[in-house]
Amino acid sequence: MDFNNFFQSKLFKGILLGVVSLIILLLIFKAGMMVGIKKADFSCRWSDNYHRNFGGPKGGFWGGFDDRNFMEANGTFGQIIKIEGNVITIKDRQSTEKAILLNESTVIKSMRDTIKATDLKVDDNIVVIGEPNESGQISAKLIRLLPAPPVLPPPLGEKPF
Repeated sequence: MDFNNFFQSKLFKGILLGVVSLIILLLIFKAGMMVGIKKADFSCRWSDNYHRNFGGPKGGFWGGFDDRNFMEANGTFGQIIKIEGNVITIKDRQSTEKAILLNESTVIKSMRDTIKATDLKVDDNIVVIGEPNESGQISAKLIRLLPAPPVLPPPLGEKPF
């Protein structure tokens, strides 16, 4: 058999195209496997760091669950009714007044921006995350300023204020 004729034949070109296509297909499959491995590794690491990210059990999901492993989840939200120095008083949905203590490590956020305590004012709506002290006040770690609620028109047939 003449090799020059074989290399120029349609059979050889078809075999070569099939082998190249198979190699490309295997490379795409390998790239998909690598992406899948990265996603699985991220998911595994996410559960290992759950406590650090969200305050869950300190050992992660697999470290065991008991009441001692969870962070104290203390916080509130409501409307500021009084600001006196480093103490903010808010009124929550049940009209309960709560005292919020600010300190130098308190982070105050408005949308994505970090703001100062002096930027807060009476009638602002805030969410507070912190720890209670012996006096029943919440020592704030994070305060998030909420946007003002939208003013809705009165229902049909009713007069506005």
